[in-house]
Amino acid sequence: MADFPWDSLSAARTAAARHPGGVVDLSIGTPVDDTPEVLSAALAGAGNAPGYPTALGTAELRSGAARWLQRRLGVHLADPLGTDPSVIPTVGSKELVALLPTLLGLRGRGTVIVPEVAYPTYEVGAVLAGLAVRRTDVPPPDAAGIVLVWLNSPGNPHGRVLTDEQLRDWVTWGRAHGVPVVADECYVTLGWDVEPRSVLHPAVAGEDHTGLLAVHSLSKQSTAAGYRAGMLSGDPALVRTVWEVRRHLGLLVPTPVQAAMAAGLDDDTHVDAQRERYRARRERLSAAVRAAGARIDHSEAGLYLWVTRDEDCWATIDWLAGLGIVAGPGAFYGPAGARHVRLALTATDERIAAAVERLAG
Repeated sequence: MADFPWDSLSAARTAAARHPGGVVDLSIGTPVDDTPEVLSAALAGAGNAPGYPTALGTAELRSGAARWLQRRLGVHLADPLGTDPSVIPTVGSKELVALLPTLLGLRGRGTVIVPEVAYPTYEVGAVLAGLAVRRTDVPPPDAAGIVLVWLNSPGNPHGRVLTDEQLRDWVTWGRAHGVPVVADECYVTLGWDVEPRSVLHPAVAGEDHTGLLAVHSLSKQSTAAGYRAGMLSGDPALVRTVWEVRRHLGLLVPTPVQAAMAAGLDDDTHVDAQRERYRARRERLSAAVRAAGARIDHSEAGLYLWVTRDEDCWATIDWLAGLGIVAGPGAFYGPAGARHVRLALTATDERIAAAVERLAG
């Protein structure tokens, strides 16, 4: 494995720490607002959990996940409680992304497609499984050696949202060549300038989810990253394959967390309230970035601003560090990101205000 990329920011963090007002760390998108009581109360209420949980997930959770997908995303699952389940819980989304090629039995043969600018864990998962990686944002002319496709909409780091036509192109290509298409949709409830669409939506997938999977998480929408609460849904045959291997590996979401997930998925109020907090931070920070002479590309959804000054990303990192601000270098996300930095909206109102003031100075 390569070195953990965030370790290379140590010099920038040291420089930013010299600012008299302290560091404004916008580099890693970890939520900072309180986890809503609807989740924490359910977690505490299920605290007496002497037995092992199941990899399949409770019926309450799977049913709640199906309701959430229908209500929020317009996605209708096949029977979530069926013999071949159409949804299962995961220990957050990152472990699933890193392990999915292995869980699907793809180890040691072929190539995984990832976006040109992409969350590094897609590549990590391919490397762990002994697979090659190919970066592209459009379906290739042939499928020779390709065993899996990752889509990410809204995208991390750049907030790009794929259109229905783009999603359908990938679905058609994947089905024509027998290649599973997996969409990481962890930011799907956070559309700002456009409304993101799930790959499982009937306008994209048609009448069934053959060959398709979608990954979702409560980390951002429910400020519950510490709960490690995610889920995988879609083609029951693919979901079952993943579930069966996870049973053997002991990849089990704790019972109290499953209870919290079920409660969180049934409550829209806290999701909408948190969304508005992020909207306000986005508006303030994006205005300040532009006023400071930088440009924001994409960023129509998600929790990040994709910022450039048309220079090497490390030069921009140094400029921001001089203001006491730490950002994520675009080079972390592939060669196509080398002239951008990622600014996260997941900081307190006070720290966002500090960043706005410094950018104006």
